[in-house]
Order: sequence, then structure tokens, then C-alpha cells
Amino acid sequence: MSYADQVFIQNCKDILSKGVWDTDRPVRPKWEDGSPAHTIKLFGVINRYDLKKEFPIITVRKQFLKSAVDELLWIWQKKSNDIHQLNSHVWDAWADENGTIGKAYGYQLGVKHRYPEGEMDQVDRVLWDLKHNPASRRIMTNLYNHHDLSEMALYPCAYSMTFNVSGNTLNAILNQRSQDMLTANGWNVMQYAVLTHMLAQVSGLEAGEFVHVIADAHIYDRHVPVVEELIARTPYAAPKFTLDPSVTDFYDFTPASVKLEGYQAHALDQKIPVAV
Repeated sequence: MSYADQVFIQNCKDILSKGVWDTDRPVRPKWEDGSPAHTIKLFGVINRYDLKKEFPIITVRKQFLKSAVDELLWIWQKKSNDIHQLNSHVWDAWADENGTIGKAYGYQLGVKHRYPEGEMDQVDRVLWDLKHNPASRRIMTNLYNHHDLSEMALYPCAYSMTFNVSGNTLNAILNQRSQDMLTANGWNVMQYAVLTHMLAQVSGLEAGEFVHVIADAHIYDRHVPVVEELIARTPYAAPKFTLDPSVTDFYDFTPASVKLEGYQAHALDQKIPVAV
């Protein structure tokens, strides 16, 4: 059993057994038929993954790493809000008539600011500090810009990354205000684990611990039967993750730069409804 499976299964069991339902109040998300999409949730879930030991990918449901990395690079490398520059359709439901998601996610990372060392956006600032000032305790990004929230199609869920170098090891914390456990947990965990590996490699560091802090970890009402099926499955062992060692510039990574060896996972036999 992969460690990511252990964490995912335990999180879901805890939510289902100890969680609080929001069926007593109006909620923003709706199902495709217009019905309110209620959830059962836990507050303040914190998970830790040692990237030196294992790549955190679940096997109780097949994950598509290259598609996840494509979205990650759309945000962190292209710094884009244009869904036409994304190879998957994960953002289609939130795009406007021009095909953008407004001033959200990649847009925020690409806004340049003037520093004593020169003009940089948030990603370039992280890259500069990891190489030139790794002892800094200020290496972080934040997408939750209150000034621009009204112009975002969706408020950022995974909104902040904090990077910390200990010796030659790069550790990272992802702060997430909201996590749909079925559709997004496995996706986000492997994405930001990959990001930590990438930033470590181009900075001459080794990826260490990835910590995932979730304020509102929830399961939607119509997802409960699917989650119960998944957590009853027998997981497989974790695969081996590799990153193209020839890449030394973060902006040269592509989805083809990542590889999994020996990945076995259960198929998902039904279409999952998505709340919007």
C-alpha cells in the first residue's frame, strides 16, 4: 500500500465518521441539475509526505500524472489564465466567454513586482531566493489577492506555498482553503509534490518533506458512495517517480519530464459528478 493511499483512506474515513454536514444551511455549489451540492467536512486536516521515501500518488483510483503536471505548469510556468493554453478540460466550467478564468491562479503568479534585486514575479522570486538566499524564511507565494477576488472565476483553493531549505533539503507547505477529497485531493498532492521536486532540482537541492494543510476537507453528498467504494479497495504499492535530470531551468520542464515506473491503480468505473 502506498503511503498516499494510507493518508487518503484515513482522511476519508475520518470525514465520514467524524465530519459535520452542511445540509442545514444554503450553499454556493450546485449540481448540474441545479440541486444544492452539500458536503460533510472536517476542519484543519494536516498531512505530511516524505518525498525522499516515496512519491505520493494514490492507487485506489487511477491518477493521470502528466495531465496534473500540465495544469501545474499552466499555472506556475506559463502563469496563464487562458484555458486554451491548457491541454485538459478541468477549468472549462469556470471559463468566461473569452476562455479565461479571470485574475486567478497563474495570473497572480505572473504579476511582476520591483525588488532590490530587480523586477520579478512570484515564481521568479522563489527561484532567485532558492539559489541565492536559501536561508530565507520568506520564500513563499500567495494567490489569494483580496484586491482581485471579484475578478476571479473561482477563489483560489490551493492558494499558498511556503518553501523552506534545511541543509540541502527543500521542504514545502501547501495551504488550501478548500479540498474536494474525491476529485481533487490526489490531483493536488501529486502536483505540488512534483513542483517541490522540480524546484529542488533546478536549485541544486533535494526534495524533502511536503506538508499539506487543508482548512475544509470535504466529501460531497453525491460522492459518498464512490468514496466508500474506493476506500474499501486494496491499494497497490507506490510507483517509482523520476524527473528528467537534464533539466536545470524550471521553465524547461514539460509534462514529458516526469515519469512513473510500476504504477498500478484501480480504474474508476463510473463518471463522477462535479459540483460547480
